[in-house]
Amino acid sequence: MAMEGGGGGTLSELYQRSKRLLLTTRDGLERLERLEFSTSKGGVDSPELSFAVKRDIGQIQLLCVEMDRFWRSIAAKSQRDLWKRKVEQVAEEAGSLKESLDMYLSRNQRRTQEARERAELLGRVNGESSHVLRIFDEEAQAMQSARNSSRMLEESYATGVAILSQYAGQRDRLKRAQRKALDVLNTVGVSNFVLRLIERRHRIDRLIKYVGMILTITILIAFWRWK
Repeated sequence: MAMEGGGGGTLSELYQRSKRLLLTTRDGLERLERLEFSTSKGGVDSPELSFAVKRDIGQIQLLCVEMDRFWRSIAAKSQRDLWKRKVEQVAEEAGSLKESLDMYLSRNQRRTQEARERAELLGRVNGESSHVLRIFDEEAQAMQSARNSSRMLEESYATGVAILSQYAGQRDRLKRAQRKALDVLNTVGVSNFVLRLIERRHRIDRLIKYVGMILTITILIAFWRWK
C-alpha cells in the first residue's frame, strides 16, 4: 500500500505506528496497575506515567482518523474492506485502553479521597495529623494538575482531529471541482499555459496544507513539553 497520509508516511506506515503505540500504551497501563496494587508501596500513583498513557491514546486516535480517511479512497473493494477492518480494530483497542485508564484514574481519585478522610479523622482524634494532611493535599494538587494537563491535551487533540477531518472533506470537494473545471477548460480549448498555472496553484495549496499540519503538530508538542 503506497498511498501517502497527510501526517506523513503511507497507510501501512501509519498502521504500524499505531500498533507500536498500542503496545507502548498497554505496557504503560499495566505498569500503572502494578503500582496501584503493589502491597509494598501501598498503591503508589505516577501522574507522569498516567499522563503519558493518555497522550499515547490521543495519538492513536489521531492516527485512526488519518487512516480512516485514506482507506476510503482505495479503489479495490477487497483491499478497502481489509483496511477498514484493520483500522476499526485499532480504534476499538484504543477505546478499550482509554476505558481502562479512566477506571484507573477514578479508583486512584477515590483512594486519595479516602486517605484524606482518614487523615482528617485522625487529626480530630489526636490533633497531630496536620503534617499528614499537608502531604495528602500536595499529592492531591499534583494529581489534579496532571489530570488538568491531560484533559487540556486531550481537548487539543480533539480539536486537531476535527480540523484535519474538515480539511480532508474540503480538499476532496476542491479536487472534484478542479477536475470538472479542467474538463470544461479542455473542451473550450484553453491554452497549456493556463493549465500549467492551475497545476502550479494546486502544488502551492498542497504545500500550504503540509505547512499547516506541521505547525499544528509542533504547537501541540510544544504545549505538552511546556506543561
